[in-house]
Amino acid sequence: MADSLIVAFGEMLIDFVPDTAGVSLAESTGFLKAPGGAPANVACAITKLGGKSAFVGKVGDDEFGHMLINILKTNGVNTEGVCVDTHARTALAFVTLRKDGEREFMFYRNPSADMLLKDSELNMDLIKKAKIFHYGSISLISEPCKSAHMAAMKAAKDAGILLSYDPNVRLPLWPSADAARDGIKSIWNQADFIKVSDDEVQFLTQGDPNKEEVVLSLWHDNLKLLIVTDGEKGCRYFTKKFKGNVTGFAVKTVDTTGAGDAFVGSFLLSMAKDMSIFEDEAKLTEALSFANACGAICTTQKGAIPALPAESDALELIKSAAK
Repeated sequence: MADSLIVAFGEMLIDFVPDTAGVSLAESTGFLKAPGGAPANVACAITKLGGKSAFVGKVGDDEFGHMLINILKTNGVNTEGVCVDTHARTALAFVTLRKDGEREFMFYRNPSADMLLKDSELNMDLIKKAKIFHYGSISLISEPCKSAHMAAMKAAKDAGILLSYDPNVRLPLWPSADAARDGIKSIWNQADFIKVSDDEVQFLTQGDPNKEEVVLSLWHDNLKLLIVTDGEKGCRYFTKKFKGNVTGFAVKTVDTTGAGDAFVGSFLLSMAKDMSIFEDEAKLTEALSFANACGAICTTQKGAIPALPAESDALELIKSAAK
């Protein structure tokens, strides 16, 4: 299906993950080099599950940048929208893995190539071929990337393409917490679909993410669906007509990096295949259970892209949990 292309826009970078969990960056003796960047992870999650995706963004003309483009190609992601900057480096992030698999970040991007994408460099023909246009909020932090983000979003919206938003809050990258909240909310009302984690609900609302009225303060009239992910507990869903929750899967968690992206990629693919998912609660909960399984599997290995599941992996987990 030529019309099922999902285009992911934003950053792609190198994550340096300590080879031992539970140690600080200073204590770590070695690091594993892992490709990262939420929108790129989402693009790879989609192709790993048999879907069609493209990534739009910018990397540096350095070994890491060329490595990232090759990883996209190896994973079957369309790279026609990827630009290379000859002056700026590919972004790096040092990630600390705590004992529970959660992580903390230290970024090297001042400025990195992804921040320097200009609207004149956008492959608009590729963007307009999408059925879904997916993005985060890191691309909103600084110019010229912010203007490129806004232009890409407008082109997609004008072409009748569904807009998908996962803010992916990374506080160290914003000037302040208030700047992050304002920036993330500045494009809130344009999305058709939004996925936030329970932690992000707490950050954006400064309220209790377990309370429904707090979550619903994030609802807006243009939304078709709002999803809140609750880690291993699963997720909650809210549409104009119905709401509920879908339980998650218990697995041995090693590294939560990319779990949300595996969830999003899986769900966007289900959405691209059948847009009636917004009106049909049975279809929606089935797709969310599958997305939960994809997110869970992704936590059982280190790194994001190497840990992304194939369809058979997710179906196997669902089957084994049903016993």
